[in-house]
Amino acid sequence: MTPFCDPRQIDVIAPNFKRRLSGVTATIVRLVPLQAQDIAIAAVGPVLPAHVPQIRLRDLITMARRGPHGARVWHARRNSEMLGGLALTYLLGKSLKLVFTSASQRRHTWLTKALIARMDAVIATSARSAAYLERPATVILHGIDAESFQPAPDRAAVRRALKLPEDGVLIGCFGRIRAQKGTDAFVDAMIAALRDRPHARALVMGRALDKYADFARDLEARVAHAGMAERILFRPEVPVWEMPQWYQALDLFVAPQRWEGFGLTPLEAMACGVPVVATTVGAFEELVVDGKTGFLVPPGAPDAIATAIGRLLDDAGLREQHSLAARSHIETGFRIKDEAAAITAIYRGLLGGSG
Repeated sequence: MTPFCDPRQIDVIAPNFKRRLSGVTATIVRLVPLQAQDIAIAAVGPVLPAHVPQIRLRDLITMARRGPHGARVWHARRNSEMLGGLALTYLLGKSLKLVFTSASQRRHTWLTKALIARMDAVIATSARSAAYLERPATVILHGIDAESFQPAPDRAAVRRALKLPEDGVLIGCFGRIRAQKGTDAFVDAMIAALRDRPHARALVMGRALDKYADFARDLEARVAHAGMAERILFRPEVPVWEMPQWYQALDLFVAPQRWEGFGLTPLEAMACGVPVVATTVGAFEELVVDGKTGFLVPPGAPDAIATAIGRLLDDAGLREQHSLAARSHIETGFRIKDEAAAITAIYRGLLGGSG
């Protein structure tokens, strides 16, 4: 049973209005417990793990107009959550300071622009995201919990527990299964790269929404037609708190997106000492050090992915160098504690230094 917080003691509310697993949900699950050590914050949403400090959805209606130190902070990360904050403010009279985090790297719709214009503060997850905003924003890159995401002392044991093949090199691609995420580019690249490398396998793990079910079935059919059903494996999506062990099972990770807002998976992989081949979209160019922690390739280019993967598959020494550099890169530049502290500083500014 979830131990809910008393809304009378909460200064900051982090809404998560989406039931399905997403990158935003993962961010909230990672950040809120850490921020709660320094400020009175709680998440709110229909589905959140019990370890995340949270209030009930009905508390949004019944909570007092003001928090323990005056206006509360409402930190939205989606349009629906910005709308929710505005509704609570103007329809129910709640005293809220509104914050929005933007990860998008495309022109915003008129609705999103109108909502952003009503925010008291805006955060961008990368310099590229900030460039699409028509108002000042504070750039705060995502960080990673390097204690939860860390190299496995015994990779074979992790694979055994996950019912994965214990021998050989394993290349992973995690996330939603659809063309935007480049899952087809990964599958095509793996069919090419694994053909002459019998020691290697690939793992596709994620969920295909109903509208992408045919796309997912086509990928599995493509793999079967290539005679690689035993070497390119498909697994269903797992909860965010189970993800570290899946990265720990890998030797290489591929982020093949055609478009991405930020893209957290390369950080999660590198924190586990897994080199990354990523496309030049989202914040990937700000995360992956080309030629040191992995390789950067153009989006929508299976041949380029296959070539980069091949370099690391064929050179165990290079793979080990990139593995060590990847972990060090996270430890020195992408600590979640730094992300949490930077966001909390914005909260405190809006709370007038209280909280």
